[in-house]
Amino acid sequence: MKIAATAGEIEAILAAMAAVASCRGKVPLTDLDRTTLTAAGHYFFALEGPLDLAGMRDLTPDQLARAVTSQDLRRQTTCFLAVMPFVDGVVDRDKVALVESYAAALGIADDFLVDIHEAALGNLRWAGMDMVRHNMLSITHKMWDEADVMPWLLPYQGTARDPALTQRFHDLEQLPPGTLGYDFWHHYTTHGFTFPGEENALNAVFAVPHDTTHLLSDYNTSYTGEILVSTFTAGMHPHEPMSGHILPVLFSWHLGIQLLEAPGSHKGALDPVHFWEAWARGQGMTTDVFAPDWDFWAHIHQPIKSLKAAYGVPPKEG
Repeated sequence: MKIAATAGEIEAILAAMAAVASCRGKVPLTDLDRTTLTAAGHYFFALEGPLDLAGMRDLTPDQLARAVTSQDLRRQTTCFLAVMPFVDGVVDRDKVALVESYAAALGIADDFLVDIHEAALGNLRWAGMDMVRHNMLSITHKMWDEADVMPWLLPYQGTARDPALTQRFHDLEQLPPGTLGYDFWHHYTTHGFTFPGEENALNAVFAVPHDTTHLLSDYNTSYTGEILVSTFTAGMHPHEPMSGHILPVLFSWHLGIQLLEAPGSHKGALDPVHFWEAWARGQGMTTDVFAPDWDFWAHIHQPIKSLKAAYGVPPKEG
């Protein structure tokens, strides 16, 4: 998925991203920063080879605003900028402040900017809970007002177990290998996951589209894989993409900041090349499996390969 942008816009966007990574020249770019910038240029702007980072101008917020005038491109630019303070695995207050300056000049005031602002101030619990709220809004399409998300996330406890639903998933074993249904069953049994309906299983409203996305995107369930599948989801399902999908997994699996009691946290799982590829691949999708009208059970007999073709899943480069 390549973004429609002029050469001047591309140069300005990447220069601003580099400025955030280096805090406008106050700190040297790390190898992760350089790889991140090159990958973003390749997957979203079709640039080949390493970027001439030394030759990039020091772009001010006003200069970025003059260079990028489309509202859609301004919003996408702000999303890209918001990733850069966290590439090196820490919450950098000065870099976040620079993102806010660029966003203000672009006229973007989305909720994810509040989350990174509060995180930079050290209010990690508040930021984390707000990300959870936006994740729930993205999945359920309703404002989430409950203090605790766990009863919704694990709804089949005790007498709330649903054996009929569980059996329906087990019956998928009878389908031919390579179909969505069989591969979903195999994905669960191979990893030892509990099917929806069983005690301690994740809510089917989340688990079914999430694990279907694993199958369609070909990203595994490692820490890195979970970052990639959620980033792919953010591209495919453009509802709260930053606060609901990208930032939560970066915080959980790269920064090591635990947002929920389950599933925990981990540090250093960002693969910057495949991160940008996953984002671009998700944006290339023509069907959103997190959409309310997408029905898993209506597609269980279809081969995964056919669904990938029908849904326009871009192939992985490597």
